[in-house]
Amino acid sequence: MKVPFVDLYAQYTTIQTDIDNAIKNVISDTAFIGGKYVWEFEENYAELYGVKHCIGVANGTDAIYIALKMLEVGPGDEVITVANSWISTSETIGQTGATPVFVDIEPDYYTIDVTKIEEKITDRTKAIIPVHLYGHPANMDPILDLCKKYELKIIEDCAQAHFAEYKGKRVGTIGDIATFSFYPGKNLGAYGDAGCIITNDDALAEKCRRFANHGALVKHKHTIEGINSRLDGLQAAILNAKLPHILDWTEARRNVANQYCELLESANHVVLPKEAEYAKHVYHLFVIRSKNRDEIKAFLEENGVGTAIHYPTPLPLLDAYSQYGYKGDNIPIANEYSKMILSIPMYPELGLPDQYFVSEGIRKCC
Repeated sequence: MKVPFVDLYAQYTTIQTDIDNAIKNVISDTAFIGGKYVWEFEENYAELYGVKHCIGVANGTDAIYIALKMLEVGPGDEVITVANSWISTSETIGQTGATPVFVDIEPDYYTIDVTKIEEKITDRTKAIIPVHLYGHPANMDPILDLCKKYELKIIEDCAQAHFAEYKGKRVGTIGDIATFSFYPGKNLGAYGDAGCIITNDDALAEKCRRFANHGALVKHKHTIEGINSRLDGLQAAILNAKLPHILDWTEARRNVANQYCELLESANHVVLPKEAEYAKHVYHLFVIRSKNRDEIKAFLEENGVGTAIHYPTPLPLLDAYSQYGYKGDNIPIANEYSKMILSIPMYPELGLPDQYFVSEGIRKCC
C-alpha cells in the first residue's frame, strides 16, 4: 500500500469541474495580473474570515515581510518569534534590517512559550510574531498583555492555521495584522505560490496594498518605493473555487486527527498531538513525537508511507543565525523535540484503511 504524505490530486478530483472552469475563465478573460478574480477572492476571504481587509500577495513569505515593513520595523529593531518554525518567519525579520530574537516552545502544543517572552523584551523590541504552528493557535492573551504593556505590535503568522480558533476567535483576527500562505500543501492551497495579509486597520491595509504593488494604488502613481508581490489571477480563481469547501475540509482534518488518536492511543513511546482548552486545532500537520522517530520514519517510508520532519533544526541553530550565538541550551525544548518529531500523512481525503496502515506501521516500531 502507498500512502502519500499529502495527496493534492485527491482533493482536485472532488472539485475538478469548479477548478477547471476557474482556470478556463481566467484564460478566457486574460486576467492574469490583478483584476476581478483577485478582487473577488480578497472580498470572499475577508468576508468568510470576518475581517475588513484581505490583501492578496505573491506568497506567505512576502506577506510577513510586507507586514513588518508597513509596521515600520527596520534596522536597529528587534522582533521576537518562536524557535520552531519555517525560516520565512525569521528571514523576513532580517530582510527589514531588524534582528530576530528567538523564544523556546511550549512543550505540549509546540507554539511559543509565552512565559519566556518578557525576559527577551528590550528597548529595541518592536514586535512579536507568534506562529500558530501545525494548525494549533498560540496562547494569545499573554502576548496581547505584553504588547499592551510594552507598546509592541503583533503579527500573527497563520501560514499553517487557516480558520483555527483561539477562545472562539479565528487566529489572524487577534493581533494588529496577520499573514497567510496558500502554498499548494496548505489547508487552503493554490496551485503555485500565493499568500495574503488580513487586518481590520484601514490605514495599515492601504499601506500594505500600496507597498505590494510597486508603491502605487493606481498605475503610474507611485507615492513610495514598493515591491512586486501580487496574487495572480489564476491562483486567485483557484483559491476562490476552493474557498467554499474550506470549513468542511477543516472538519475532515479534525476527524482524521481524532481517528489517528484513537488508533495510536495505546502505542508505546509515542506522544500524540494535544489540543489546548482555548484552541480549535485545524491540523495542517499531524505531528507525533517519539525517541524512536528515526526508526519509525525509516520503516514507514520503506513500506510506502510518506513522512516529513517539521523541523529538523530549530531556527536559531541554523547556520544562517550562527552570528547570534544560540546554543541548544538556549532553547532546550525545541532542540530536544527536533530529534523526536515526525509528521505523518494528513489531508482531508485520507481514508480509514490508510490510517490503519500508517498506525500499524508506527505500532510495529514501538
